[in-house]
Amino acid sequence: MLSDKTIAIVKEITPVVAANAETVTRVFYQKMFAGNPEVKAFFNQAHQHSGGQQKALAGAICAYFTHIDNLAALTPAVELIAQKHCSLGIQAEQYPIVGKHLLAAIKEVMGDAATDEILAAVGEAYQLLADVCIERERQIYEEQRTAAGGWNGYRSFVVDRKEPESDVITSFYLKPADDEPLPAWLPGQYITVKIDHPTTPTSPRNYSLSNQPGQDSFRISVKREPGLTADAPDGLISTYLHDQVQVGDTLQIGPPCGEFTLDPAEPRQTPTVMLAGGVGVTPLLSMAQSLIAAQPEAPLYFLQAARNSQTHAFAAEIQELRNQGANVRTLTLYDQPLADDLENQNCDETGILSENILREWTPFTAANFYFCGPKPFMQNVYASLKALNVPADRIHFEFFGPRQDIESAPLADEPEVTVSH
Repeated sequence: MLSDKTIAIVKEITPVVAANAETVTRVFYQKMFAGNPEVKAFFNQAHQHSGGQQKALAGAICAYFTHIDNLAALTPAVELIAQKHCSLGIQAEQYPIVGKHLLAAIKEVMGDAATDEILAAVGEAYQLLADVCIERERQIYEEQRTAAGGWNGYRSFVVDRKEPESDVITSFYLKPADDEPLPAWLPGQYITVKIDHPTTPTSPRNYSLSNQPGQDSFRISVKREPGLTADAPDGLISTYLHDQVQVGDTLQIGPPCGEFTLDPAEPRQTPTVMLAGGVGVTPLLSMAQSLIAAQPEAPLYFLQAARNSQTHAFAAEIQELRNQGANVRTLTLYDQPLADDLENQNCDETGILSENILREWTPFTAANFYFCGPKPFMQNVYASLKALNVPADRIHFEFFGPRQDIESAPLADEPEVTVSH
């Protein structure tokens, strides 16, 4: 537990830290990469280049300081961090490195205002959060190691199949090289792919599992990623997987991780609505297939948003949900349709997902919502659900970036699509 004095100091400096949080995190990463370059291997440099990682950390720091006297409110955030850390193999001995450079960054940005008393309080607060994360990560590592078919670190997998799903998404079916079983996992989880790139050292990547648990292989479905900014290169690892990795090749894979999950064995008392944008369909497809396989009578609404038929992935698998489940409804939206997409029934409607669609097409007063997709899609869905007064405990999503980026987004100001029941 933190001392009353520390809590009071942290609450007092929270407005100042919040106003300078992104500056602090930029300085922090610069100092850490310079002072401890070995940790750079854990960080996606494309996210560093775009500023996304700095904003995400700034948001996390602000959330922690804001809730310093109510740490229970941070339980979901701690779980997200712990799962991510375990996917990358972060160890307890690396936490002091972060703490050292974070305090140094705060001192540099705040100058004389960062007194010894303030730095001591921040250090105490950081250590408490570190201890909580370390303990949760220890539990996750133990669960992974002791599970039937489980492991820690990386395990060799062979690419058994490689199948295009659209012009931009390709699926890879991965089987253990040792022919030993796979562990149980929850729909929505991801695995980590470690690539020793031939020219550019880079960090491991997380990819959602897009098939059901209980299969003899993992399936990941990878989008060929463009550069995050105009001056950034195309996605290094996604391009390598698409162009270089072939059937028979061996990849190093970390065990399933992630907290954005659905337990298909849990009885569903209310309808489930899944909203997928682009490659965000991958965890949701796994959830949907698993739910209907376990509970064929469960009411499920699955909406998929894509650019057009060229980028639309898994059309047949999503339509197959309607054959497998007695109460499954699907809706496909294209926001940049090709000339004959609507005529050829490649989609149901054209336009973007809107509050009006959610009001007319979903049982929004009772349903649990799961959604995943690119940032503008996520922001629009979240704002629409809040406008419909859907309570927070029925809203589930996976979002990269600071929480305030999704919570402060306005509704999309674009033409709405009316969908009849």
